[in-house]
This record gives sequence, C-alpha cells and structure tokens, in this order.
Amino acid sequence: MGRTAINLTGQEFGRLRVMARAGSRNTKALWLCQCECGNVTKVYGHHLRLGETKSCGCLARTESGNRLTARLTVHGHCKSSPSRTYNSWRGMVNRCYREITTGYEWYGGLGVTVCERWHTFENFLADMGERPAGLTLDRYPNPAGNYEPGNCRWATPAQQESNKRKAR
Repeated sequence: MGRTAINLTGQEFGRLRVMARAGSRNTKALWLCQCECGNVTKVYGHHLRLGETKSCGCLARTESGNRLTARLTVHGHCKSSPSRTYNSWRGMVNRCYREITTGYEWYGGLGVTVCERWHTFENFLADMGERPAGLTLDRYPNPAGNYEPGNCRWATPAQQESNKRKAR
C-alpha cells in the first residue's frame, strides 16, 4: 500500500513557504515554494521536513555577502516596504498557487498559471518593467490565458474592465 503525502501547503521551512503541491518526481512529492527573497522553487517534501532545503539557494549566497542587504532587497525592491511592481508580481503568484489567497478560485482554481520564467521576480521585472502609477497587471489579449510574456500588460482600470473574461 502506497503512502499518502502529507499536505504541506501554508507551512514554512526556513525561508520557504509552501504554496501548493507541484506533482511528483521519482515517486516523491514535489512542492511549489516561495522564498523570502521572492523566488519560487520546487522542492521535495522530505527535503523540507528534514531541514535539508531551507531556501531557494539565496541563503548560501548571502552567507558570503552582506546578509542584511540581501535579505531586505530583491533587485532594488525593498521587502520591508514592497514596491508596486513587487506587490503585483507576488499577488499574481499567490492568486495562481496559494489556495488560501482571496480570488484563487478565479485564477489557480480555474487552471491559470504563471510561466516558469516568471517564477523569479527578476525575470518578471525584466519582461514587464516597473509598474506605472495607476496601472495594474492585466492578462491581455487573452483574459482567460496564463500569466506570461505576450499575454500581460500594465492596464488602467477601464482597460481591465473591458478585458474581463466572459462568464459561462
């Protein structure tokens, strides 16, 4: 009889917060985790529970550098007072992968995902640029599509309203 995987969603291990189950590899459960630094990574559940994986890799990198600066900033975006751009990215990831997030049922619950490249804030920032004042992240031209380059823009509230998914 096979073992049932323990649900780790919402738990924290070191700098990692488990967002959702990410399938399995070699019969071992994989979990999608968001690191304190903002990166999203997949980690084996047993590595989390045994304390073998505590971060996305940033912990090892910061041990040789300035820990305080590295922990508080992500590519120039301060974590203690997150930028509009960082908040948009984090909201996008949470809507798609954290079941306890308000609105999850309209995003992750309907199968909307974030492209692998945008699981890292740095890549999202490079592709989308800084969020302009008064604009928010919009999936366009396909409002039912995934969050990915070519299907996202910074939009006004009026643009967002006219780009809503059609109700079934």
